[in-house]
Amino acid sequence: MRTMDTAAFIDEVAHRLVEYISSNDGAGRVNPAASLETMRRTLDVQLPLQGHGLDAVLDDLDTFIANSVRTHRPEFMNPLWGGLSLPAFAGEVVASLTNNSMYTYELSPLATVIEQTIIQRMSQMVGFPDGFGTFTTGGSNGNMLGMLCAREHLLSGSTKRGFDGRSTVIFVSAEAHYSVLMAANVIGIGHQNIIKVQCDDDGRMRPDRLEEEIAFARKEGMRPLCVVATAATTVRGAYDDLNALAAVAHREGLWLHVDAAWGGSCLFSTEHRRLMDGVEHADSVCWDAHKMMGVPLICSAFLIKDPAVLRRLCDHTNVAHYLFHSDAELDDLGRYSLQCARRNDALKLWLDWRARGDEGWARLVDRFMADADYLEAGIVAHPSLEMMSSRMWTNVCFRFNGGDGSMDLNDLNTEIRNRLMREGSYMVSRSNVGENVVIRMVVANHNLTRATLDGLLERVVHHGEEILRGLPAVV
Repeated sequence: MRTMDTAAFIDEVAHRLVEYISSNDGAGRVNPAASLETMRRTLDVQLPLQGHGLDAVLDDLDTFIANSVRTHRPEFMNPLWGGLSLPAFAGEVVASLTNNSMYTYELSPLATVIEQTIIQRMSQMVGFPDGFGTFTTGGSNGNMLGMLCAREHLLSGSTKRGFDGRSTVIFVSAEAHYSVLMAANVIGIGHQNIIKVQCDDDGRMRPDRLEEEIAFARKEGMRPLCVVATAATTVRGAYDDLNALAAVAHREGLWLHVDAAWGGSCLFSTEHRRLMDGVEHADSVCWDAHKMMGVPLICSAFLIKDPAVLRRLCDHTNVAHYLFHSDAELDDLGRYSLQCARRNDALKLWLDWRARGDEGWARLVDRFMADADYLEAGIVAHPSLEMMSSRMWTNVCFRFNGGDGSMDLNDLNTEIRNRLMREGSYMVSRSNVGENVVIRMVVANHNLTRATLDGLLERVVHHGEEILRGLPAVV
């Protein structure tokens, strides 16, 4: 087994990185052609008894890259993220290289200062001047933290003594992210005690129905815990009316958590920050920088107005005498986290923020909104396409509606999306608005162009017309 020296190996890896980044240009698939079974049958992923050496690592990297979804290509429009930020990429590499853990200042001195700086700025942006928070594993974890803080706030001491959650309920939008169900499981109240509040025609939680649901729950002997508002929803990109929901929640003595994992970036834009008017009245907020801001996964923040609640929730850290020694609590971020070992996810965001500034983020948000407007206009203008929901954010939900009505539109649009995937031209989501299947794309990829948007609509119409004519997919 030949052993490569460090410099040669790193040079080879760097060459592959540059080659991958350059593959953004020109023709190419956005997703691999091979099925799961084909990959299992044809690719060697077994773990050997005897190591193969660094040369083999390079071969394995080639195999992995060749069979990965190319999220940096402009045609990647499936989830709520995409593209590539070079400063953030550099931060990701260096974070892995230095391999610090964020539980104590002693182990991550500058990283601690950087994370504190980012948390402080984001807290100020949501209207928490004395707020604090922590980096998390994503919006799902942020929602769970918000619910746990609500529990600790309403039922002080439950973190230590536990509680019977069978009579406790939480109120969420009917279009809230599914992570609220996972969080309900974790905090001990169960899925059935998540009350989904009816939305209006635009996908926003109705404050009047929230009031009714709270009153009904109390009448049934249930104990309301908190309200989880959404800014913006996963499918339609709807922003709940935070002012109205805060008024209801606080009148009822309930915690208000805002899931802004997807929509929090609107706060950079002078024009669009109005979408989150009232967020300053919330008690906690989660916000993912790895979505619209384009920072590599994972990069997510949980923000809280009263740091003392989060500190009580994480009070178990006091027993870790082998880690925490400082009298200055804010020196050690592990005291404000449910995690012990936690990687440095702040560096990549800090580098990107330093490169762009607030102004750069604002331009990005405004550009994405303008591109979404452009796509919507193209859909409205085309006789065989129709919008399936009003738009507040960069989510665009539409469908192909051509033909004489002889084919079910849900089946038709499902097949259109399947053909896009099989040919590897565009990755978009198949979602539902009510009972209707829609093609949902989001403008969140930093490499996206208007030519890409034009191309998407052209392929949707092309496949729709071929299906109506009974033509098979060309693979």
